[in-house]
Amino acid sequence: MKRVESNVKHIPYPQESVYAKVSDLNNLSYLADKIPAEQKDQFKTENLVCTSDTVKCTISPIGEIEFKVVSREPYKCVKMETLRSPIKLTFWIQIVSTGESSCKIKLTADADVNMFMAKMVEKPLADAIEKLADMMAMFQY
Repeated sequence: MKRVESNVKHIPYPQESVYAKVSDLNNLSYLADKIPAEQKDQFKTENLVCTSDTVKCTISPIGEIEFKVVSREPYKCVKMETLRSPIKLTFWIQIVSTGESSCKIKLTADADVNMFMAKMVEKPLADAIEKLADMMAMFQY
C-alpha cells in the first residue's frame, strides 16, 4: 500500500459549502468546467459521467477510471474507492473548519500496489493529488 497526501489548502468558503459540493459527485461536471485550459491539457480527461455517488471518465494515457463514494461524514470527509482503474485506489477529501467563512482541505490517496509498483506510481500519484488539491482551492463554493 502506498499513501500520498496533498499539502493542506486553505479555502475562503464555509466548511458546509465545500462539503456540499464535494460530497455530491454530480458537481464534478461543474468543477471540471472551471479547470483552467493549461490544467486540462495535463489531465486530458474525456467522457466524464457523474452521478451523486460515482464518477467515470477516461484519462489519457491511463484509460477508464471509475470512482464510487463509499462513505460520507457530514461536513468533514468524503471517501471514495475505484470500481475500475489500472490500480486499486482509495481516495478521500478531509475538510476542517477554520472559521465561519473558511476551511482547509487535504486530499489523501492509498494505492494498493506492490513495493515495485509503489516506486513507479508514487511521484505521478503525488503530483496528481497535489494538482487536484490546488484546483479545488481555486473553485468558488
